[in-house]
Amino acid sequence: MSRTTAPGLLCSTLTAAVLSGVAGLVYGGHAAVVTAEILLPLGWITVLVTTATVQRRDRLGGLRRQFGAIAVIAAAQLAAGVALFVAIMFVSPHDALLTVLLAVDCGVLALWAGLVLGHHALADLDDVRTTLAAVGAGRRDVLTGAAPTDELGRLAADVDVMVSRLHDEEDARGRLLAAVSHDLRTPLTALRLLAEAIGDGVVDEGDRAEYARRMGTHLTALSALVDDLFELTRVRSGDLGAMTERVRLDLLVAETVDAMRPTAAAGAVEVRSELAAELAVARANPDKVQRVLFNLIQNAIHHTPPDGNVTVRALALPGEIEIQVSDTGTGIPAPLRDRVFEPFFRADASRTDAGAGLGLAIAQAIVEAHGGRIWVAQPETGASVRFRLPGAIAVPEGAR
Repeated sequence: MSRTTAPGLLCSTLTAAVLSGVAGLVYGGHAAVVTAEILLPLGWITVLVTTATVQRRDRLGGLRRQFGAIAVIAAAQLAAGVALFVAIMFVSPHDALLTVLLAVDCGVLALWAGLVLGHHALADLDDVRTTLAAVGAGRRDVLTGAAPTDELGRLAADVDVMVSRLHDEEDARGRLLAAVSHDLRTPLTALRLLAEAIGDGVVDEGDRAEYARRMGTHLTALSALVDDLFELTRVRSGDLGAMTERVRLDLLVAETVDAMRPTAAAGAVEVRSELAAELAVARANPDKVQRVLFNLIQNAIHHTPPDGNVTVRALALPGEIEIQVSDTGTGIPAPLRDRVFEPFFRADASRTDAGAGLGLAIAQAIVEAHGGRIWVAQPETGASVRFRLPGAIAVPEGAR
């Protein structure tokens, strides 16, 4: 017996009992017994036939045929019930004919209503199937267009969202490959020219050391680009490397700021930190979070003019810790704030400072892998990149 048979039999029995009780109240005990004798076996047979049909629905073919089979079963039950009532209750031939005609009319209309409803419902399913087939064939410009008014409509809407997201991801992947190719072409071209010059003997003995130094510079840039791409791919896949642990973010921020002070001083930029009195302990990978801080502080230093400053703040929020890296540079235009986390994107394309433009993309991937979020705020002056991480237990000020 399947899982649906027992509930179906119970439902059929209870329904027959209730209807028999109603007949008994209106027409007496004999009517109740006759009603039960008709409805009980008829209901059980209908449940068993329906269950058997459902179990063998793969033999019927598509959903339209399955819905049609259920409609036929319902119509057959109605016809059988009417016939039994006519035969047992000994109604007149005139009344019997009218009852049968009424039952046939109701059955035909019920069958029509079921078919119409099934046709419209399955139309959305056909749209989903057609759309998925087109996506599987490589198209990304197709949508189901179904309205999310019911379960199938919401399924179709989810498919539309999936297709749009797939299109955006593939478009981003294409832009990433184009950017990687562009960033690889420059150092590779320089290396090829330098190597050819040395190989052709056009370089004096005294200049070979300089050529070797230049080749080393380009190789270092290539190595950094490959390392950043590997880091971005790994973190986006959810791989945080070492296991996470309880991290004192106040100590981590202070350590990172101290490490970045010489770099800032070289550009006449001041770096300082402002830490809340009590900060929660975060569950994180300290090396990855410090990589985020290094990337954000270094990016802020590059965009801050001489005699400017970079401020790193750590705030305690309910269940979270917020880190803010703010500078006194020119800021980021509002239309570009969401794009700064794209790989290789530069808000100022004219800048030629070192780096492939992956720092903020890596920072975003690390923060999101920790269950946090990162965004660009716009203070009155300069720019401010902020991120939040889930916090645990607060650290009292005296324990610092």
